[in-house]
Amino acid sequence: MEKELIINSTPTKVEIALLEDSKLVELHNQRTNTNFTVGDIFLGQIRRLMPGLNAAFVNIGHKKDAFLHYTDLGPKLRSLAKYTNDTISGKMNTHLLENFQFQKEIVKTGKIDQVLNKKQQLLVQILKEPIGTKGPRLSCEITIPGRYLVLTPFSDVIAVSKKIGNSEERKRLRQLIELIRPKNFGVIVRTAAEGKKAADLHEELKYMVDRWEEIYRQLRGSKAPLKLLSELDKATTILRDVLSESFNKIVVNDKQLYANTKSYLGNIAPDKVDIVSMHRNRKPIFDAYGITKQIKASFGKTATMASGAYLVIEHTEAMHVIDVNSGHKMSSSNQEEAVLSVNLESAEEIARQLRLRDIGGIIIIDFIDMRNKDHKQQLIRAMRKFMKKDHAQHTILPLSKFGLMQITRQRVRPEIKINTAEVCPSCNGTGSVNSTILLTDDIERDLKFLLQSHPKSKLTLKVHPFVEAYLRKGIPSIRMKWYRKYYKWIRILPEADYPLTKYRFYDANNEEIRMNG
Repeated sequence: MEKELIINSTPTKVEIALLEDSKLVELHNQRTNTNFTVGDIFLGQIRRLMPGLNAAFVNIGHKKDAFLHYTDLGPKLRSLAKYTNDTISGKMNTHLLENFQFQKEIVKTGKIDQVLNKKQQLLVQILKEPIGTKGPRLSCEITIPGRYLVLTPFSDVIAVSKKIGNSEERKRLRQLIELIRPKNFGVIVRTAAEGKKAADLHEELKYMVDRWEEIYRQLRGSKAPLKLLSELDKATTILRDVLSESFNKIVVNDKQLYANTKSYLGNIAPDKVDIVSMHRNRKPIFDAYGITKQIKASFGKTATMASGAYLVIEHTEAMHVIDVNSGHKMSSSNQEEAVLSVNLESAEEIARQLRLRDIGGIIIIDFIDMRNKDHKQQLIRAMRKFMKKDHAQHTILPLSKFGLMQITRQRVRPEIKINTAEVCPSCNGTGSVNSTILLTDDIERDLKFLLQSHPKSKLTLKVHPFVEAYLRKGIPSIRMKWYRKYYKWIRILPEADYPLTKYRFYDANNEEIRMNG
């Protein structure tokens, strides 16, 4: 399987598309002004204790207080609290924990008001981003992730990923980590560490301990709320977590992001640096790789598949419901085989949709009813296979008596919702538009005004691809006629997102020129 990462950077956000065999499977958005990302570490202050919920609300600088449940405190809470207080007051003179006096562990069945106090300052890490009306969710079990390893302070546990099946390799990794880890720091060995040299793992472990030292330095003499350690930007976080041998292309349209990506790859996978390229085509990057079209086809209430079968995806307050419909093309003589075929195709598309939209919580799927027990088992196995690519924690239950499948999927970020329906830009929903034959006249009228008011400007006209083709084709083309008439060459770019009658003018800095009226 070939994987491609296409990164579109704009002044306000970075959009990242992950393609598998040219098919869009994940879409990530990161606004450049965002303050909260999963994995960020803060010094927070307990604002309120809620014994009824067995939770606390914590001020970390967000407009809504973050939520910290007792189950997310971790057994080493008292040690973490002592380290936080001792570092702030200056009693801790090193970030290392070899001489640190561990405190008694808290019990799993305890109460929040027995272990935390109001106004207490505490190290916390974001577990879930703010979703809807809820603030961020926090954890006190601090982790510092790398590509091969995850560092867990206040622990002595070495855990090796279950996906590393070779017992000799598991033993080698465990012994190696035992030799190089600092005292009182636990380590989780990720699947990507399989077969890696000791030098690679040692270098990454040193990098993570350096990040812990950075937290220590910022914590000294500080006061909550304060961000102590920020996760990597979204692009490099995805690279860290999903980069594999099957990655064959990373394309970026921003020079700074291009340099950052190459630099990061140079550190974690020098052999992969050459797969990064700069997008230089005049066509927008998401249009050039067919991503805009896939977004339009994949989001919305229905998702149609190659066979003509389609999914209807509904969202309620409590859960997501997905209905599988065969469409009008299921005309096989063997009805049972045809139903199985549609259900298997739907299972693959549902697994893609869950990743793409980042749907979490409870998901109920109403497959087309099957009577054959073997077919039911085949569908369950296929669903588990398709969901293996999903990094979010999930549980898949067998088909119920009524033919329904239940899936629970971890939710750490708000679901991605993209409205693919377009309101007519000319009629604004009234149903009547000005004659389209006058479109080129409207464009030329505005062009003439701009050339009179900005005679030295280099103008770019963005229009629907059909209109772009109409303006540029032919001898002489309409654009050539404009050149003869106004002695000015107008750059025309296609925008697949634009409705047919929409057009916009941009200056040399690629900033839109607003027209009055």
